[in-house]
Amino acid sequence: MTYYIYHIPGKKIGVTRDLKYRVTEQQGYESHEYEILEKTKDIEHASYVERMLQKSYGYRVDEIPYNELKFNNKEMNINITEQTTTFPCPVNKLKGRLMDNIDMKWETEHGKCIITNESIKWIMKNVQTSKYNQERCYVYNKAFARYFDNNDVYPRTGALSPAGMPERNGKANRFDLIRIWAEERGLYNEGDPKTQTLKLMEEAGEICRAVLKKDEPEIIDGIGDCVVVLTNLAHLCDTSIEECIDAAYNEIKGRTGKMDNGTFKKD
Repeated sequence: MTYYIYHIPGKKIGVTRDLKYRVTEQQGYESHEYEILEKTKDIEHASYVERMLQKSYGYRVDEIPYNELKFNNKEMNINITEQTTTFPCPVNKLKGRLMDNIDMKWETEHGKCIITNESIKWIMKNVQTSKYNQERCYVYNKAFARYFDNNDVYPRTGALSPAGMPERNGKANRFDLIRIWAEERGLYNEGDPKTQTLKLMEEAGEICRAVLKKDEPEIIDGIGDCVVVLTNLAHLCDTSIEECIDAAYNEIKGRTGKMDNGTFKKD
């Protein structure tokens, strides 16, 4: 987990794990209106630096250090029944609570559930407000568990494949490795779909040149680079490369046609 110490000039210095949600969506500041002073995976260090910088910049110093805030020390008090998992907050505050509880796990009768960046997207699309309490919301356990059965959303494990890649259910989790690489370098906080689309065109051009030259190493490198760019482009468009691949396959799996001059033409 990466902690970002951010500065909104003339306003404040704070710490967050999700710049887009905390600073842009909640506080209304675009990326050019704030700066990242430091990032670290050590919550204790982030908490110390935040208060030190608040003092040195002349801002109000937080009374409670970031690492001692309630959401950093206690998992959400969710209510699990046979049918549903209920969250202790209204829908408009749920995403923030989920982001504060990344990696939280619980068991249902239909299977294990876990909060990850990918599963949060599913929750936010399918969550419903409780009919009995407007301050609570819920998801159906069976549907949520099936989502985990059909999607690659679990965090990395310590197991390694022969190629040295983290494995999930015996399969190397390359897409998550790409996303982790991009997140650690700030691509998701500072990048945008337009720049990634231009990057994709650049990489596609390199593949074309490599194919014409019959340069196999460059072909492999170019295809790999395109996959990386597409993975990041999908994330920046609030979807995932896995969802895009599934959608494409579902579109073509029943398609019929024939080859014509080296090209498949559908009926």
